[in-house]
Amino acid sequence: MFAKLEGLERNYADLEAQLAEPEVFGDQERYRKLTKAHADLREVVGLFRKHREAREALEENRQLLNDADPELRAMAQEECCQIEEELPRLEQELKVLLLPADPLDAKNTILEIRAGTGGEEAALFGADLLRMYMRYAENMGWKTELLSESPSETGGYKEVIILISGSKVYSRLKFEAGTHRVQRVPTTETQGRIHTSAATVAVMPEAEDVDADIRPDDLRIDVYRASGAGGQHVNKTESAVRITHIPTGIVVTCQDEKSQHKNKARAMKVLASRILQAEQERQNSEMAADRKAQVGSGDRSERIRTYNFPQGRCTDHRVNLTLYSLDKIMLGEIQPLVDALTSHAQAEALRVQSDI
Repeated sequence: MFAKLEGLERNYADLEAQLAEPEVFGDQERYRKLTKAHADLREVVGLFRKHREAREALEENRQLLNDADPELRAMAQEECCQIEEELPRLEQELKVLLLPADPLDAKNTILEIRAGTGGEEAALFGADLLRMYMRYAENMGWKTELLSESPSETGGYKEVIILISGSKVYSRLKFEAGTHRVQRVPTTETQGRIHTSAATVAVMPEAEDVDADIRPDDLRIDVYRASGAGGQHVNKTESAVRITHIPTGIVVTCQDEKSQHKNKARAMKVLASRILQAEQERQNSEMAADRKAQVGSGDRSERIRTYNFPQGRCTDHRVNLTLYSLDKIMLGEIQPLVDALTSHAQAEALRVQSDI
C-alpha cells in the first residue's frame, strides 16, 4: 500500500510542476485535465503525508523515552500514546481512499419515486419522500428539475421523476434505491389506527450519449393527447410522448410539457438512464452471484428503511441504524443515513478486497 502511495505522491508532485509551467495556461484543455488530476490526488496525498509525519513524530518521541529528564520522558510517552492511537485510523482512511472509484459517482442522478402498497397513503408518502430529497438537494447546493409526474387525487404522487444535478450526486444518493416503508396514522383514518404503506425509490445515474447506445431502429415512438389537468390544450394537442425501447421492453412516457419536442427530449433522457441502470444491474447481478457462491448471501430483505411516525424514528435495516430524529430527516437532513451507508459500503469493499 505504501509503495502505491509513494507513486501517487510522485505523480502529484509532477502535476504540480506541470501546472507551474507558463505554457500550460495557453492550452485550456490540457490545463483542465491537469487541474482535475491534481485535485483527484490532493486528498489521498495529503493524508499520506500526514500519516508519514505521524510516523516520524512517533520515532522521535520513542528516542526521547530514554532521556535523562523525567518530565521530557513523560511528555514523550504521552505523545507516543496519542500517535499510536491515531495511526490505525489514518491507515484505514488511506485504504478507503485507495479503493477503486465508482465511475458513476460523479454523475447527475435521475430519481424516481413510485407509490407502492397502501393506496392514497402510499402516494402521499411518495410526496413526502420527494420533498425530503429536494430539501436535501437544496442543502447540498444541487439543482432539481421535475421530469415527469403522475399526481394522485389527494395531493400525493403515483409516480414522480426528477433530475438532480450537482457535485457527486450519484455517490450520495445511490444507496437510497429500494422500498421505503412508512408507519403512521393517515389523515383519513377516523379510528386512530396505524397503517403501513410503502413507496419505491429508483436512483439512476444520468446517462450521456457515450453511456447508452440507443439506435433509432430500436425505438417505437407514439404520440397522443395528454390526460389530466391542462385545460383546452390537453384536448387539442397530441403532445404526450410514449417511447418503447424494443430490445429491452422499457417504456417511458412524458406529458408534462406542452411541446411534443420537449416531452420527447425528457422521455429520451429517462429512457437512456433506465437502459444504463439495467445494464449496471445485469453486471452487478453477475458479480453478486459469483460473490454469493463464494461466501453466501448477506441480503436482508427488499425493505431498506422504515419511517415510524408515532415513535419519531427512522430505521435503515441494511446497517441496523435507528435515528430518533424523523422530523429532521423528513426535512432533508439525511446526511447521517448517507454517511452510515457509505461507510458500510466501504467496509464491505475492503472486506471483499482482502478476500481476493
